[in-house]
Amino acid sequence: MSLPTTNLDDRKFQDLVDEAKRMIPQLCPEWTNHNLSDPGVALIELFAWMTEMSLYRLNQVPDNFYTHMLNLLGFEQFPASAARCDLTFWLNGSAKEVPIPAGTQVTTAGSIGQSYMFTTLEDNTVRSPDLMAALTSEGDENFVDVWEDLKLGLSEVACFPRTPVTPGDCFYLGFEGSLAGNAVQLTIEASAQGIGVIPDRPPLVWEVWQGEGWVEARLPDLPGRDMVADTTGGLNRDGTVLLLVPNVHEPLILGGTRAYWIRARLTATSDDQPGYRRSPQIRRVKAASIGGTVRAEHSEQITDDYLGVSEGRPGQVFSAARSPILPRNDAETLEVTHNDVTESWFEVADFVDSAPDDTHFCWDSSTGAVQFGPLIRYPDGSSRQHGAIPAENAQLRLTSYRTGGGAAGNVGAGTITSLRTSIPYVTSVENLRSATGGVDPETVANARERGPMSMRAGGRAVTVSDFERLTSEADSRVGRVRCLAPREAGDPIRLLVVPAIKEPPETLHLDHFALPDDMIASISGYLDERRILGSSVEVGTPYFQGVTVAALLTARPGRPGAVVRERAMRTLYDFINPLTGGAEGNGWPFDADLNSAQVFQILDAVEGVERVDEVLFFEYDLRNQQRMGFGKEMVKLGSDSLFLSTNHQVVVR
Repeated sequence: MSLPTTNLDDRKFQDLVDEAKRMIPQLCPEWTNHNLSDPGVALIELFAWMTEMSLYRLNQVPDNFYTHMLNLLGFEQFPASAARCDLTFWLNGSAKEVPIPAGTQVTTAGSIGQSYMFTTLEDNTVRSPDLMAALTSEGDENFVDVWEDLKLGLSEVACFPRTPVTPGDCFYLGFEGSLAGNAVQLTIEASAQGIGVIPDRPPLVWEVWQGEGWVEARLPDLPGRDMVADTTGGLNRDGTVLLLVPNVHEPLILGGTRAYWIRARLTATSDDQPGYRRSPQIRRVKAASIGGTVRAEHSEQITDDYLGVSEGRPGQVFSAARSPILPRNDAETLEVTHNDVTESWFEVADFVDSAPDDTHFCWDSSTGAVQFGPLIRYPDGSSRQHGAIPAENAQLRLTSYRTGGGAAGNVGAGTITSLRTSIPYVTSVENLRSATGGVDPETVANARERGPMSMRAGGRAVTVSDFERLTSEADSRVGRVRCLAPREAGDPIRLLVVPAIKEPPETLHLDHFALPDDMIASISGYLDERRILGSSVEVGTPYFQGVTVAALLTARPGRPGAVVRERAMRTLYDFINPLTGGAEGNGWPFDADLNSAQVFQILDAVEGVERVDEVLFFEYDLRNQQRMGFGKEMVKLGSDSLFLSTNHQVVVR
């Protein structure tokens, strides 16, 4: 049970008025009219009201006080997290190699509203591809070398060898070097032999080998962009195919040839996507790199930030020029220069284990404060220096750091388009997919709730609630988490993590909930230091059960049907949602089934709805984007699952 909040002064308005009236005979005996109509009494009541407001403020503990108290106990507010995305740099020219260095700055178009800066995190080089091999295969076997035919262009090559054309047949192109991160344009000469398909929706997919499997490489369709991913009509006419190779492209031996492979694989057909009746025929293929993709984050790089001069005393504190500070990498540290000798110091979370000669410092991500070790006096009268002290007159400098972050960086696809750093041969840049992962810094209100919970439970992960709390602390991008205890001895502890996503509920799809590798690493590393000996932890996501609601409503007289339908759709997407759903609005509960009575109730409360006539649920396959089974009035949810709204259908009459 928590301690009661101290009430420094419990006097209320009437107490203050009565106290003032009791003092009138002593201080002003000639004042005899104490009725409410008297102007003096009106002034007493006015000042009593003002005094009550002052007492109310006195009894409120300021946010700064809470913040400082939590800092004294070793708790810090979560800093902001930066949104990340892939930036594609488009080239204009035929250079053999075009380097795109780390630290390249790109901003969103700022003609209307505020612009946001993104900085590339790694180096990449766009290289001219060297095509060296071509194969066809029946599934994953029976490879046939067709490179000589394509290289000379004397005869046509059937991309998919079996007759009739069978899903799983592949056409391979092998390259001498890795094309990781490149935008590759294949120029294809073909004849219209692959009849039977819809040219804009052929049943084939382009993939690259990533070391552990084949992954899709395609150009997303963005509205307003002239560039088209495939102009060949499914390899049926002369044209180009534009592919975005992922940042990992590994070699593989196929048909006795070791190369970096890209393949076109025939997929299964459906009623609205007919297949090939004959295989496409290709005469010649050429490859060129017309762009490169680099990982970037919503941040600004600050270099050579001069902090000041050391006074040679313990516990010195200096401030960085900018804040908040994003998580540091190995190259971002503090340099101390004394007598022309420069030494790099090491950042630590605290000085508990720091010896007097350890060159350690603490760096507050929220405020940017850089602190050196204190001198602590112990009960026996001895004093110990925790961490070394920079020598007097030593120059202190931060090599570099990144500042920025926040939910504002979660910008949409095609919005990061303005180059601030000039690169030869680069004409334009864009983000083909939305930036994700940006989270605002923790509020004081949330820190006030989290601090006492952490104090009671300590820093060890023992119970299920401990694991859930520590996972939330490990990374600010965690939106929700559920811990599943092992069913049998030796089984891992399963953590089901839902990332915090700021996208509108109606636009959410399965890919939004994928956990970035660095997020999994940060959670795993944080828990590894706090789990009990012998336990193992498995970090993943819940199984997202797609669900579609079909509802029939009757609108009240005079209410526009389109407006009522839009309100009902918004209500459904908000209610059946992993992050904002449920009765409490903090995410659909684990283990909570979905039944028609709940949906009847929320739809009936929508403004403009007279009655709800019918509600049915359909399970939805989120991977294949199709409805499954028949309508039902209840959908059950597994212990490791959450509902995800998709493709709701609302009819208003």
